[in-house]
Amino acid sequence: MTYLNVRTPEQIRASVEAEKRSPEARRYDVTRYFRPSVAVDLVVFTATKNQLQVMLVERKDWPFKGRWALPGGFVREHEGLMAAAKRELEEETGVSDVYLEQLRAFGDPERDPRTRVITVAHYALILSERLRMKASGDAGQVRWWSIYELPELAFDHDLILDLALTRLRSQIMSSRVAFRLLPEKFTLTEIQKLYEIILGKTLDKRNFRKKILSAGVVIETDETILKGRHRPARLFRFNPEMEQ
Repeated sequence: MTYLNVRTPEQIRASVEAEKRSPEARRYDVTRYFRPSVAVDLVVFTATKNQLQVMLVERKDWPFKGRWALPGGFVREHEGLMAAAKRELEEETGVSDVYLEQLRAFGDPERDPRTRVITVAHYALILSERLRMKASGDAGQVRWWSIYELPELAFDHDLILDLALTRLRSQIMSSRVAFRLLPEKFTLTEIQKLYEIILGKTLDKRNFRKKILSAGVVIETDETILKGRHRPARLFRFNPEMEQ
């Protein structure tokens, strides 16, 4: 099998810098092409209060002043897309080591009244106990909203949120992303409840447990937890060998 000889990011940057120093670079008209602005927007999910919630910020300035929006911002001059998304996420939540995935770009010419803005949407999954939300400089306040009780959103953020929710729901049946919203150890009841919260429907207890256990997704521990008057429930943890 033949593999591509892929260069490292450092080698690519060195090649670009060499081109900048070439004689042709000095004659190139940098105003030849239109330059749109680039932004990142974040759909930050958590599961709390028996519902799936998304983080929204209240816009403090025009456009859409006073309306709720997804957290995000413009990409800085020497910043990559994922780096910008991680920076914005840390500024809004106070955490950095979380599950973060790129969705796709949204580039409708009329999506932003300020100028042509192409945004690259990402979504993140955060355990609610780890959050330390704070409003950034261009936001009035930040809070959690149930995905079923959303206000009218700014820009095209309802389209971005809808795509993120569709992606999350499709992935929990074929990947391990749901475990990002669970503590290190959990009961089978807790994981089933999380799946029900994300999917928005009730699951058959027997079939769900059979599927989870037969798939090898979880590992049984020798620990139990007592809740209410019921007998102690066995604790499980995620099988690291299933990590993608």
